[in-house]
Amino acid sequence: MAKQMNAALYEKFGGSENIKIGTIDVPELQEGEVLVRIKAAGVNPVDYAVREGYLKDFLPTRFPVIPGWDMAGVVEDRGFSARRFSKGDEVYAYARRPVVQDGTFAEYIVIPETYLAKRPGNMSWEEASGIPLVGLTAYQCLFDAGNLQENQSVLILGASGGVGSMAIQLAKAKDARVVGVASEKNHAYMKELGADYTITYQNTHVGEAVKEVLPDGVDLIFDCTAGETLTQSLSALKPSGKLVSILSHGEGLDPQTQFEYVFVEPNASQLDRLRELAEAGKLQVHVSRTYTLDETAEALEQVHSLHTRGKLVIVP
Repeated sequence: MAKQMNAALYEKFGGSENIKIGTIDVPELQEGEVLVRIKAAGVNPVDYAVREGYLKDFLPTRFPVIPGWDMAGVVEDRGFSARRFSKGDEVYAYARRPVVQDGTFAEYIVIPETYLAKRPGNMSWEEASGIPLVGLTAYQCLFDAGNLQENQSVLILGASGGVGSMAIQLAKAKDARVVGVASEKNHAYMKELGADYTITYQNTHVGEAVKEVLPDGVDLIFDCTAGETLTQSLSALKPSGKLVSILSHGEGLDPQTQFEYVFVEPNASQLDRLRELAEAGKLQVHVSRTYTLDETAEALEQVHSLHTRGKLVIVP
């Protein structure tokens, strides 16, 4: 008889009323895969977008879908040739697969071992589960796409959210200068994370405010918000600078603007680097609230508000 688990799931795109909590079979282990008992699963705005069907033309989907792409947990079993980790090892992962179906808002997940990395030993399960998607997103945007270097400057739009708060810390670990944009109430939080300068988007022209503190402009704009804030910020980008976004696809940009859109990909070696930074005290995760599986719909509605400081986490 197949092993069973509790999971949040939905059978069609749409609103929170489609989320159900049910008991389903744990997927059978295949070659190179491991079974992980999920201790905590981070919640991200993209989880809401996927459920609503906004990404259905971009991401193949197979129903029923278990939402969630972030997790931290314990290895419980291994398939043939999966020998990087042993039973009992504590791991974390960004668990997005080529086809959206088996996510992390569940008691277990079967996942290729190549996705996994050892979790930060100095963090709680909840904190560790909040790193993978936002940490990898920030890392790949700042360093792979943005090529941010020591002593360069970066303007982070939406700097108090999950991705933005991680980006502040990663940029400071690289010894870059950081300008964080968020509402006034989050300025102390951004400073705590290491931001050199903080700017509000409310009743402010962001680009002009940046030029007041960095007259030469910035080497990199990392956009986590899009909209008017992004448009205003472009005047602060150096002629040699680059814009990297996780939301905008570059519509309406001056053709001369160096631009790249990034959709984060799993990368275990980068998760190892994030773990090293966390264990060195250079990376922290602010968990603002935890939810049970039964509260999955509520968690997705809250993350959709885009006004969450730090991370929301589901504990199965």
